[in-house]
Amino acid sequence: MKNYSTAQVAHVLKIGRQTLHRWIASGDVSAPRRSKVGGVIVRMWTTADVERVRKYKQKNYRKGRGRKPKHKA
Repeated sequence: MKNYSTAQVAHVLKIGRQTLHRWIASGDVSAPRRSKVGGVIVRMWTTADVERVRKYKQKNYRKGRGRKPKHKA
C-alpha cells in the first residue's frame, strides 16, 4: 500500500495544501496518525485515506466559488 504526504494528497486531489489543512482543523476530514520520520512529524496518508478525502471533495467543494449550497428539501 502506497503512502502519501499531505502535500502529495493535496496535489493528487487538485486542492491547495491549506484547504486540506482547513478541512482537517474543522473536523470535516479526519487525518491519519502522525509519524516521526527522521526527527520530523508527518502524516502518512494511505490510498484509502486519499479516496475518503476525494469523496468529501466531490460532495462539498467547488473551486473558487465556496461551498456547494445545501439542497432544499
